[in-house]
Amino acid sequence: MQIELKGRIALVTGASKGIGLACARAFAQAGATVVCVARDPVRLEAARAALAADGIAIRVMAADLSDAAQAAAMVARVEAEVGPIDVLLNSAGAAKRFAPAELGAAAFHQGMDAKYFSTMHVLEPVVRAMAERGRGAVVNVIGQGGRVASPMHIPGGSANAALMLATVGFARAYAGKGVRVNGINPGLTRTDRVEEGLAVTARASGRSRDEALADELARIPMGRMGEPEEVAAVALFLASDAASYVSGAIVPMDGCAASVP
Repeated sequence: MQIELKGRIALVTGASKGIGLACARAFAQAGATVVCVARDPVRLEAARAALAADGIAIRVMAADLSDAAQAAAMVARVEAEVGPIDVLLNSAGAAKRFAPAELGAAAFHQGMDAKYFSTMHVLEPVVRAMAERGRGAVVNVIGQGGRVASPMHIPGGSANAALMLATVGFARAYAGKGVRVNGINPGLTRTDRVEEGLAVTARASGRSRDEALADELARIPMGRMGEPEEVAAVALFLASDAASYVSGAIVPMDGCAASVP
């Protein structure tokens, strides 16, 4: 099966690294015109240059999506300068991990601002515009931490749980208007955030980083962490016409670790 996004305009948030960058690459290779957004302009330009070195052209825009005004301005700019957004891939936001003893109001606000609001500030205006045109596909990269509670990921897991509900809620609200909204819940995936999480776990438990990683891998039946490109492959499917009857789905990608029906 050939999956294509030719003629589509795709907006990818959190696109300067990790899963977002892998999705930007996959969408562009599938023929989409890709606009990449991230908070850090230096990292964003490095991502653009890395893709350009492989013959892949993207457009970039820097914005802090935890700020509603910046997010709305960015969406308006994309629609004005590039064209109507056909595909939205939300991967922005990195909720920090905290040991239970480190929790406080600031930690919970950080989790919601970094993950939940950075997604919702883009999702809401884009979905409304898609509904007016009668077409569109949204894929939210969320996280299995919203389904399986971890003491080291309470604020971020709470934000992920809220995003799962919002994803399905938006899917139901706009299904009749030609807009599909789905989510992906990655588990342990080879990104910069893995090292951050391992550091917190090691600090809280008194173990080494390698011991913490070994414990994490032992919980995964497939015996390894996922790769960003594997998440991107599922995102590409959900964004394409191949998934034309799929909406309101939350796809787990954790190597069968949670085994949640």
